[in-house]
Amino acid sequence: MLNYWWVTRPKRKLNSVPEVLAAFADLSLNQEWDGQRDSHLAYEDALENAGLKRKGERRDHTGGGARTYKAWLMSLGLIFNQESTGMIKLTLAGEAIMNGESPVAILTNQILKYQFPSAFSVGRGVQVASRFRIRPFRFLLRLLDDSRIGSLSEDEIAKIIVTEAENESDRCYEYIVKRVLQYREEGDKCLEDDFLLKYQSSKGGINLEHPYSHLQDLANKLVNWLEYTQFVNRDLGRVFLLDARREEVRSILSVQTSMIDRPEQQEYFQRKFGVDVKHRKDNRDLIKSMTITPKVIARQKVMQAYITESLNRPITKISNELVDHIVDATGIDGKTVEEVLIETYPRGSIGSFMTKYFEMAFKGRDEATEFEKATVELFRDVFGYQTKHVGPMGLTPDVLLVSPECSYQAIIDNKAYSNYSINNDHRNRMVHNYLTNISRYSDREYPMAFFTYIAGGFGTAIDKQIESIYEESGVRGSAVSVTNIIKMVEKHQESAYTHQDLRNLFGVNRQILMRDL
Repeated sequence: MLNYWWVTRPKRKLNSVPEVLAAFADLSLNQEWDGQRDSHLAYEDALENAGLKRKGERRDHTGGGARTYKAWLMSLGLIFNQESTGMIKLTLAGEAIMNGESPVAILTNQILKYQFPSAFSVGRGVQVASRFRIRPFRFLLRLLDDSRIGSLSEDEIAKIIVTEAENESDRCYEYIVKRVLQYREEGDKCLEDDFLLKYQSSKGGINLEHPYSHLQDLANKLVNWLEYTQFVNRDLGRVFLLDARREEVRSILSVQTSMIDRPEQQEYFQRKFGVDVKHRKDNRDLIKSMTITPKVIARQKVMQAYITESLNRPITKISNELVDHIVDATGIDGKTVEEVLIETYPRGSIGSFMTKYFEMAFKGRDEATEFEKATVELFRDVFGYQTKHVGPMGLTPDVLLVSPECSYQAIIDNKAYSNYSINNDHRNRMVHNYLTNISRYSDREYPMAFFTYIAGGFGTAIDKQIESIYEESGVRGSAVSVTNIIKMVEKHQESAYTHQDLRNLFGVNRQILMRDL
């Protein structure tokens, strides 16, 4: 029995969940799983071939690795075993991911509902202690929004929160706040004398060299999951709420919802847990199993290949180029591929790519060029600009936008930092190089409509810094967080911004806030 919170970890981050689910659905959907060793090994092969699981000599030949990935999907409420048939089925959330809906929105909903006890946590081989009746990620968000806490280290999560936070009562919450503050003052001295014995690893025994490593590893997994929601980021070893998402988090936490009952009834629990954001309950009749035909198999393979592609670039429509790519990836005929894509993903699926885009905004110089290229693709494919990656030329902005329909051009500078401020050097570059010497990187005669900075987040003086550039250059500008760029993309899908709308928005001469969108 585990005497602390638990999340399984075949992979540290959730980015690959759509691909892992697609590979699983391709092989195992509407088929029996328990006891099917050949299916488990086939799934393991598929994961390795797709680059989702490291190739190499396996620890066993029983398909244990595949079962770990299957447990991961179950723990997130994406699949379940149909009790009457023993067959694997997708929950509504699992279906939504397979249908190309934003995995961030879907998995965020699942993460917020994640609870102890659950069908996963009471299951064989896991068995989280019954003293825990809590939704761990809601609890962590509540702490991060508390001014007394502000941010959390992985050690604070590992040694205090995952071991002592048992429920969501105010009494328990205040106790944990007190204990976290105590830990900051005293460190390990405030831990119980028998701490290591009481909270030892599931493998048993104590690692004398790294006695807390199993709890620290768990804390790291929890933070990784929380980061996927795009509510938080970490810097200098601490995790904190993004200011741009704070009000949204508060709104979520203000809604009192009940925990899901009957975790011992696997199908009942998973179907309730797996209700996606567009449904209130799962009313599907799944008694009749889908007949496995060559057409069904082809459809699953096309969907799997599409999902993999959608995670790497923004897809706004089904193009001939995309069809050809899926044909090459699957070997399935073009007519079938085109029919499946148009039927299943008529509007593409930009949301999948935005997961990757969000992460790029916090990577510093590590992925700076990729961040710039992704911005070029985003403003071309989503917002309909003529775009050019001009950053590599030197003493130039990163991205040039041209709008023939509104007769203007504009520039973007990407800054992959969580708290970007425009220093004097960057200000001078913008005024004297980017906005003055336009002819160095553009052959268009259109006037410069605006400049904007896109970053993970901004310092407190950003509005004054933007205004200063405008006063000297005469060109209006703005700064926009990656969070709000993603919100803009979502809104654009519902009701498209015109280039005049975007000109007005990006020319507000301050940071663009959610209320502006």
